[in-house]
Amino acid sequence: MPALTPDTIRSATETLSLLTDYLRESPDPEEALALVEPLLDEYTGLPVQLADTLRALARALQDHPDVPRTLAGDLLISELRIAAWEQADQHSLHGVLDGLQELYGSAAGGVQGCGRCR
Repeated sequence: MPALTPDTIRSATETLSLLTDYLRESPDPEEALALVEPLLDEYTGLPVQLADTLRALARALQDHPDVPRTLAGDLLISELRIAAWEQADQHSLHGVLDGLQELYGSAAGGVQGCGRCR
């Protein structure tokens, strides 16, 4: 695996920005849903990954010997963990996507269900 850098992470966020711009151009609904599907996957989608990342960051900061132990720092780390739980709660968006795919898939005569189910 190549080393992670701020630039590689920035590239991922730029890809999301390109997707947003593309979706603003009113693409075909089936294509739009297919492009968004990996982001909302129940197990590996963005909400789950971001929640895991926030928890890992909180753990890395809390466990690192060079991070000062202060009440303010503990509160900020706690806020990271709360944000992780809130983000993880968004994993249910895959169900919304499934419903949209069913709605638009049946209207267009396409296949219903998420990519994993097809």
